[in-house]
Amino acid sequence: MDEAGVRVKTIETGAEAGADVAVIGAGPAGLYAACCAGFRGLSSVLVDALPEPGGQVAALYPEKRIHDVAGHPAVRGRELIDRLVTQVEPFHPRFLLGRTAVSLEAEEGGSWVIRLEDGVPVRARAVVIAAGLGRAVPRTLPCLRPYHGRGVAHHVRRLEDHRDRDVVVVGGGDSAVDWALALIGVARSVTVVHRRAAFRAHEHSVKRMYASGVRVVTEAQVTACHGDGFLEEVRVRAADREFALSAQAVVGALGFITNLGPIAEWGLRMSNRLVLVDGAMRTNLPRVHAIGDICHYEGRVPLISVSFGEAATAANHAAVALRPGARLAPEHSTDIDDTFLS
Repeated sequence: MDEAGVRVKTIETGAEAGADVAVIGAGPAGLYAACCAGFRGLSSVLVDALPEPGGQVAALYPEKRIHDVAGHPAVRGRELIDRLVTQVEPFHPRFLLGRTAVSLEAEEGGSWVIRLEDGVPVRARAVVIAAGLGRAVPRTLPCLRPYHGRGVAHHVRRLEDHRDRDVVVVGGGDSAVDWALALIGVARSVTVVHRRAAFRAHEHSVKRMYASGVRVVTEAQVTACHGDGFLEEVRVRAADREFALSAQAVVGALGFITNLGPIAEWGLRMSNRLVLVDGAMRTNLPRVHAIGDICHYEGRVPLISVSFGEAATAANHAAVALRPGARLAPEHSTDIDDTFLS
C-alpha cells in the first residue's frame, strides 16, 4: 500500500522491467498517460524517484485543494492521486518507485532502454517523459536545518499532524499563504513570517489571510530555532525589534530549486530547460514523447488539466506508432464493457 491507501504493483529492486510504454514520472500526467495507454491495450511501467506515486502533488501539497481539474470544484491533492491510481489499476501497470532514470539508449529494432541508477534496465517500445520540472530541492534557512524532521518541514503532509500546535509559516508565495489558510481551525495558532512587505501570492488569497485571524509579520525573518530535541520556539527579527514565538512546527515554504538531472543529457531538443514537442507531444527522438510541465510548445498553459490532455495525445500517438494502421482516435470509453476494467 502507498500512503494514500491505494495498492500499486511494484517491481523489486534489481528486477529488469519491460513494457510497451515506459512512463518517466508517476505524477498526475504520468498516471493518466499509463491509463490512456491501457485503453489502447498497451502495457506500461512507471518510473519515479519518489517512493510513492503522485509526483509533487503527493510530496508537496497532498492536503491542499486543487481547483483547476475538470469535474472537481475542489479536490485534495491526496484524493486526486488516489483516484488516478485507482483509475489506472485495471490496466495493471508496474511501478518502479524510489528509482531514478539516469540514461535513455536506443536499441536495434527501435526499442529504448532506460537504465536506472542501480544499473537495472527498463525496456520499452515507446517512452513518455512526464517528469515535471525535475528533481526539486527545497530552499531553506540555515537556522531551520538543525530541526528538519524535528518540527521543521517544507510542506504539510497531513493537516491533522498540526492539531493544537503553534505553527509558523515562513514565506510569501502561494504555498505559504495557502498552508496558513489551510491550518486555520486545526492549529492552535498560525503565524506567517515574510521578509518583504508585499506577498507574491495571489491577491485574493492574501486578502483572505489578513481577514482570517492569522498573525502576519512582514519585513522580518526567522533567525533561530530552539527546543530540547524537538522544536519549541523560534526567534524573529523585524525591522525595529526581535522577539520569540512559541512554535512546535515551522513550515518553510520558501520555494524549490529544480534540476532536470540526467534527462538533460538524453539528446532531447530543449529550450530553457524544457523539452520541445510538436502537436503530438513528440520530441526529436523517435517514439519518445514529453508531457506536463517538462515540455514546451507555443501557447502552453502550465495546468494539471492541460497535462491530462497532453497525456491522452501522447498515449494515442504512441499507440499508432507501435501499431501502424491503427486509428488515432480510441474507442469511446462509454463503449468499453465494465468487465474490461475489473
